[in-house]
Amino acid sequence: MTDRPILCVGSALWDIIASASDPMIDGSDIAGIIRRRMGGVALNVAVALARSGQPAALLTAIGNDTEGNDLIKALEGEGVDCRYVTRCDDPTDSYLAVEHPNGDIFAAIADCASLEKAGETILLPLSDGRLASAQNPWQGSIVVDGNIPVSVMETLAKSEAVKKSSLSFVPASPGKARRMRTALKAAKATLFVNLGEAEILCDSKFSDSNIAASALLALGAGRAIVTDGPNSATICTRQTSVTLTPPAVKSHSTTGAGDVFLAAVLTAEQDPKNSILDTLQFAIDAAATHISRKPV
Repeated sequence: MTDRPILCVGSALWDIIASASDPMIDGSDIAGIIRRRMGGVALNVAVALARSGQPAALLTAIGNDTEGNDLIKALEGEGVDCRYVTRCDDPTDSYLAVEHPNGDIFAAIADCASLEKAGETILLPLSDGRLASAQNPWQGSIVVDGNIPVSVMETLAKSEAVKKSSLSFVPASPGKARRMRTALKAAKATLFVNLGEAEILCDSKFSDSNIAASALLALGAGRAIVTDGPNSATICTRQTSVTLTPPAVKSHSTTGAGDVFLAAVLTAEQDPKNSILDTLQFAIDAAATHISRKPV
């Protein structure tokens, strides 16, 4: 592990997750369990990192309301550094999802209006000297999720303050996958996507994660990491490619599994003894544990 925190830029909100008792179809009205928990890609990654012992700091927008105060308190309780969070007078963002009994998402809506409105304000700690500046660039890892506006992503990708950083971009959802084209403007950037998101980015269909990862490299990514649910996952660089298949597990909730996978990759990479194969296996195991854990 390193003492320098991994910066997680993007969404931090409350998830409202409804787990249905039976498979859902359009117009369903059935029994289930509804629960609230912390969510948002950047938040999920930061929490997973902190739980693994890796320092993590959030760059996001959180409202000055009760929900926002509760969220900050919960995050600090997890050990996430919230000193650089932008507090705003807009409502704290939220995410609503309905899951099938097996944990797959039936439908979801992400309300990231406050994050969108805050815009480049959330990046100020990377330019005003609190974390970095053009004269003193950040020299650590930064994770950027696709919930931030494209203009903010473009600013970050071209910023002198992160020119020495290791940048990782993750779409947040298939609907925001095209925003990741901005990541291709950042030299040596890593793309974390699932197979469907890779297909959207490349305007092509792929039979597996390995082929998709190779196509993303051809598109300009410095490194591509592609998952495909219970099917193969691949880490592909200019020098090598490694593919593994996740273990079969009983799924309870897939929400946030990709974020746990991403955090596990970054955590494993902090140990220089880990090979790419070790890193991928560690991440797959972490995601499998997350998916098979019963909700509380």
